[in-house]
Amino acid sequence: MIYKVLFQEKITEVPVREKTQSIYVEASSEMEVRQKLASKVYNIEFVLPVTGEYLEFEKQNENFKVENI
Repeated sequence: MIYKVLFQEKITEVPVREKTQSIYVEASSEMEVRQKLASKVYNIEFVLPVTGEYLEFEKQNENFKVENI
């Protein structure tokens, strides 16, 4: 399954919508996504499963790329 992860670059940053970034990660669960990103210093705000029509919509985005972590 593919997950969309919304995060801030630094763990010390307060979440501000205008600075929120996103990446796509393939994993079997939200916990696995968080484990894969544990070595990064991201302030993870939210992890969303992306499936069906939502996945097709996200694939149309020019920034869509599933990260290999």
